[in-house]
Amino acid sequence: MKRIALLGMPNTGKSTFFNRLTGAGARVGNWPGLTVELLSARILLAGQMVEVVDLPGIYNLHGFSEDEQVVRRFLESQPLNLLVLVLNASQLDRQLALALQARHLGVPLLLLLNMEDEAQRLGIRIDSAALERALGVPVRLLSAKYGQHYREALAAIERSLKAHPALRRADRRALEEDQHIEQALDRLVQASVHAPVQLPPTLSERIDALLLHPWLGLPFLLLILFVLFQAVYALGSPLQDGMEVLLGEFRRSVLDPALAGLPSGLRSFLAEGLYDGVGTVLTFMPVIALFFVALAIIEDSGYLARIAFLVDAIMQRLGLDGRAFVMQLMGFGCNVPAVMGTRIMRSRGLRALTMLVIPFSLCSARLQVLLFITTAVFAPTTAPLVLLTFYVLSVLLAMFTAFIWRGRYVNREPLLMELPPYRLPTLRFLLHEGWRATLQFLRGAGGYIVLGVVVVWFLTHYPFDAPPASPATLAGRLANGLAPIFSPLGLDSLLAIALLFGLVAKEVVIGALAVIYSAGPDQLPGVLAQRLDAIQAMSFLLFILIYTPCVSTIAVIRKESGDWRLTLLAVAWPLTLAWLVSFAFYQTARALGY
Repeated sequence: MKRIALLGMPNTGKSTFFNRLTGAGARVGNWPGLTVELLSARILLAGQMVEVVDLPGIYNLHGFSEDEQVVRRFLESQPLNLLVLVLNASQLDRQLALALQARHLGVPLLLLLNMEDEAQRLGIRIDSAALERALGVPVRLLSAKYGQHYREALAAIERSLKAHPALRRADRRALEEDQHIEQALDRLVQASVHAPVQLPPTLSERIDALLLHPWLGLPFLLLILFVLFQAVYALGSPLQDGMEVLLGEFRRSVLDPALAGLPSGLRSFLAEGLYDGVGTVLTFMPVIALFFVALAIIEDSGYLARIAFLVDAIMQRLGLDGRAFVMQLMGFGCNVPAVMGTRIMRSRGLRALTMLVIPFSLCSARLQVLLFITTAVFAPTTAPLVLLTFYVLSVLLAMFTAFIWRGRYVNREPLLMELPPYRLPTLRFLLHEGWRATLQFLRGAGGYIVLGVVVVWFLTHYPFDAPPASPATLAGRLANGLAPIFSPLGLDSLLAIALLFGLVAKEVVIGALAVIYSAGPDQLPGVLAQRLDAIQAMSFLLFILIYTPCVSTIAVIRKESGDWRLTLLAVAWPLTLAWLVSFAFYQTARALGY
């Protein structure tokens, strides 16, 4: 099989081109000789299957960050038919150095100058023919976001694959330091790039004057997040209600009649266990997808980098930097890739401290629990504010954790980053991201959900002659043993059982509640509203928000850090903090008469 690797600097649109080229078929895979996972996909090109690998964004093949080392190890160990280098057409004076390094690797090279539309708006003209002659490699202009010249770029890739049918490894000597690149870069830019002497003020600069204002920047950040959460609720609630109605009607009209002839135990397992447990989780897929779309808007618009800039001064006082805050925002989707993203940090202390704070991010698994219970217990006008409160609290708890442990994990690495221009995300990109992230969530969580609801059903129904979820069942006995721990938090024993299963994966909690209360997707919200008042619901959700991350996150922390002490701390510290915060909230609220 032929293999292509995509290489480029951060914020050049490399991943956008990868998504357009491969569609939704990307997967994360391990590579021989590497301790990391890279995104890859298999597609049909030039009449044969080709594997496309998306390498981490780097600034320099000679750098020392972990991402740069990953790229070098990949190029040294993995033979390629073609290396596609994606650069920002509006920043060639800074980015062509990477092209000069790449052309000496001894691997067939194709240069794609992306974001041609932005370069044109800035008055930058690129003589691609002159650049092609100077570099000795094919050069194509492109706008991957809008698809301009995409066909020409694809044709150039296919021609290169036909011209280079044999796999080739990169020349190790070319990965060594090259002292002549800076001089060659100056000559190359002068010959092929024509830019105005003074660029006019850009729209991004005018927007930044407001959104990066020393006093107004943070209030605008909170306002933007609140508006996005309101939109997620406004659009997602009707879709969620529709899913509940469809699933409830399917059970009444199709599933229950089909299972009527089965033994009562098997019928209960299939209907009240598997169907109700998994179905309850599925009702939240529209809301989860909308949340991922909202996160994609923040990231693709360029605002995510501004958030890192806004909070960097605060994070520095906590032993972190703006990148750690960005990793925490990534953790709002899933903690696992956020922990893996700490590879961009050279300081071991910064990496360790960031790994410790990322699990406080309100990930998509926790999100579905919060969305379900806030929708069930709180009024529609109150629920978005409650959700925003949890997001702010997750950030504050992460900052508190960093403050407590900064003396143990010391960071001395300064933050150096570049702010990309603001861009309007395309509808195609947002739909793709929502679909991709939702499928990824289901693939990762599906096994845990099914296993979780099966185990919970067994615990709440065995012995089979006892009433379901009664004190005589295994779940009831377990709950009685947990009562002294959770009753001070206002949580009954059945809620404690759901929390136990959340230690494996937070997405199991809602399915577990559906099985514990023998309630379907359309019934569980009403059951929870009757059993929980606002104070109990808040106490339960606080515990969900804070306590020990899922097994997958713990495993990744162990793998990335190589430190069992840090891993144990990442388990014990959130669990202790969750109990203390929930206890303080519940007891204080009751003492005040709520």
